[in-house]
Amino acid sequence: MNITIIIGWVLAFGLTVFGIMNGGDFSNFIDPASIAITVGGTFGGLIASFPLSTLKAIPKLFKIAFIPPKYDPQKYIDEICEYARIARSQGILTLEDSANKAKDPFMKKSLLLLVDANDTEKIREMLEEAISFTDDRHAANRAFFEKGVALAPAFGMLGTLVGLVNMLAKMAENPDDLGSAMATALITTFYGSLLANVIFAPLDSALKTANDNEILCMQIICQGSMAIASGFNPALIREKLEFMIADKDIKGKEAPSEG
Repeated sequence: MNITIIIGWVLAFGLTVFGIMNGGDFSNFIDPASIAITVGGTFGGLIASFPLSTLKAIPKLFKIAFIPPKYDPQKYIDEICEYARIARSQGILTLEDSANKAKDPFMKKSLLLLVDANDTEKIREMLEEAISFTDDRHAANRAFFEKGVALAPAFGMLGTLVGLVNMLAKMAENPDDLGSAMATALITTFYGSLLANVIFAPLDSALKTANDNEILCMQIICQGSMAIASGFNPALIREKLEFMIADKDIKGKEAPSEG
């Protein structure tokens, strides 16, 4: 569970409500017309901007944001070193059994390519292309939330302009209501900013983090597979792959002290 996004939302909404109630009236921030323009306009724009196939994937993206798949780089390094040990002692062809038992599809594909005795550079090219395609596919799905970050403030401003036009049109009739009318006009900007920065931006960031973790593990698999194909010993492969992750993520290794 991505607990930080829950904590962040509680803090953001809680402190916003606290700020509103501190000398203000919460009812001043409730305006159905402004909500309709900002929220309705934002999601209408999002629906119009993406194909149905992308929209169908949104529930899955919410699940990934809140319950991201677990990718442990150290675990992948340990597995690759074990495969390297098997390959050096029994030959690369014996990795077929290990490949069939691998839980990660990309790991399985990489090992089977090695077993098939394909050209090393060709294998590298295929694996790197697979990583690139995965990254691009995730970015395309994540674009829904990135678009939301842009559209919400835009529709908030649009709602403000609508409110100002209505306010100016009625100013001559009810000049005493100018202050309350101006406040209502500005509410949409508040809604747009809240929607963009508290809802869409954190979801986009959570998906980006999940993508980065997956891509890192795929890169570890790619580099590890190439090292196995080159006949490197497991100790050297481990050292090579551990350069790809932070010291704090390496089990049994303390991060260097500062100062």
